[in-house]
Parts: sequence; C-alpha cells; structure tokens
Amino acid sequence: MKISVDTVKVVEVGPRDGLQNEKVTIPAQVKIDYITALGDAGLRVIEAGAFVSPKWVPQMADTAEVYRNIPKDPGMEYPVLVPNMKGLELAIDAGVKSIAIFTAASETFNKRNINMTIDESFESYAPVAIRARGEGMRVRGYVSTAFGCPYDGEVAPEKVLEVSARLLDLGCYEVSIGDTIGVGTPMQVQGVIGMLLQVIPPSKLAMHFHDTRGMALANTLAALEMGIATFDASAGGLGGCPFAPGASGNMATEDLVYLLDGMAIETGVDLKKLVAASSIIAPYLNHPLPGRYLQACTRTALPVATQTTAVQ
Repeated sequence: MKISVDTVKVVEVGPRDGLQNEKVTIPAQVKIDYITALGDAGLRVIEAGAFVSPKWVPQMADTAEVYRNIPKDPGMEYPVLVPNMKGLELAIDAGVKSIAIFTAASETFNKRNINMTIDESFESYAPVAIRARGEGMRVRGYVSTAFGCPYDGEVAPEKVLEVSARLLDLGCYEVSIGDTIGVGTPMQVQGVIGMLLQVIPPSKLAMHFHDTRGMALANTLAALEMGIATFDASAGGLGGCPFAPGASGNMATEDLVYLLDGMAIETGVDLKKLVAASSIIAPYLNHPLPGRYLQACTRTALPVATQTTAVQ
C-alpha cells in the first residue's frame, strides 16, 4: 500500500445526512448538543441541516433554530444543504456562511430526488450559486449516484466527471463524490477517481461512501492511494437517502478515524470524544447506531483506544 496523504479532512454529515431519514422526531436542543459535541471532538466541518421542504424531509424543519444556537467558533464551518433559491433565502436569514448544492450523475435518480433532470438542476443552481457567493458564502457541491443508481444501474465515469466539472464551474470550492447506494468497489473507485483527476485536482475532491455492502473503508483506502484527502462520514454510521431504495448508513466517522489513527494519518479528531458525541443522539433513535467501532465499544465495554502503529 502506497499512500502519500498524511492529513485528512473529515466532513461530518451526521446532523444532516445522518438524521434526514429518521422516523422519530429529534428535539432541536438535542441536535444542538450533538453538533456542539462533534465540534468538541475536533471536527471542523459539520453539516448543520438543510433548508428543504419540511413536508418531504421533516427532520430538517428546525434547521434555522439549530443553526442559530450552535457555537460559531473560529475555524468552524457549518454548511447547510439548499435545493433552490427559497432555501438559500432561509439560509441567508439564519446567518449561514456555507451551503451545499446537490445533483446526481443519474437522470432517473435526479428526477426522483429533486424532480429535475440534471440539466434543469444546473439551471436552477446557477443563480443560487451566484447569489450565495455574492453574500460571501462558500459553496460545496454533491454528486449523488457516482458509482451506481438504484433505478438506472451502472453510471458512466464520464458522466461523473461532466457533472463534477459543471459544479466547479458554478463556483463550488469542492465536490463530494457520493456512492449513494453503497455499490462501489475499490477498483471502481480508483477508476472513477482516475478519470476525475485528469481534469480536477485532488484538493477539490471529497469522497462520500455508504457502507451498504461493507465496502466503505476499503473504498476509503483506495481513494487515499489516489491522493484524496477529504472524506464525508456520519457519527455512529447514521444515514440513508429517503429517495434511494437500499441506501443504508453512511461510513461511520468513528470507523474512519480509527482507520486513519492506525495509519498515523492526522485528522484532529479525538475518538473518545467522538464516541461521546454519538452517545448524545443514540437514545433518541428507534434503532441502534450501526457504526462498527461504536458497537465494538458497547459490546466489550472496553476503554476507547486508538491504534498507534502506522501502516506503511
């Protein structure tokens, strides 16, 4: 294994992508405490919510309240998802400094997810990105179904590149490449990244893996070998897209940090405090948190510990 990356940025998506599909209602104060604890654990980019229709995503209905009441420490970034100009206006009113916009590499998924074709989504996002940047906001882009679609099946890497480049052209500082239904394998991941790197520098790419088939950490290693140094993850392994059948949880942040600690790759995240943050949200769910490291801690009741031996 040959990895040149020595520092990784972890983008914590638990408070948004992790909670958006939950059936139970999480009190706003619990979300505020959860986000605060994630920041205390050393995470510096934490998705705080989404300004989307509460009819379709009720868990995000309190995003403005949550955002206004989380700590705004220097060096912290709390992006929120916005689907349109109305969402951006709500974000501006709440004092948001960073947003995320999203589209897909699959036409059918995009239509099911946001009721638009890919081209229509870019027509909609163009004025949003212009206005956001004019307000001094940072804009991040998401590409869903980059490794496979629940409706269309295989997705051409060329399409992933096309959509990613268009998001960067809109002014996104970074594009997160998503394995929405967790079908990617390491060789496929490296093939897609290899195509992206022909046009896009690695500093502008992030990977967003789901662990549906247990491939998230293997795919992370494959991406690290390609020089990718930004990864999305969800504390406890929470997550799943409400518009993607079979899309189970995101890669657990604890699992990712445990892996990187064992490789002597710096994240700035304290694993013990991260477990404590996940324990804040766990009692309010109607199911156990699926993260493997977290489950191992619970089963064995052993002290939280990190590895110290670097893998060469």
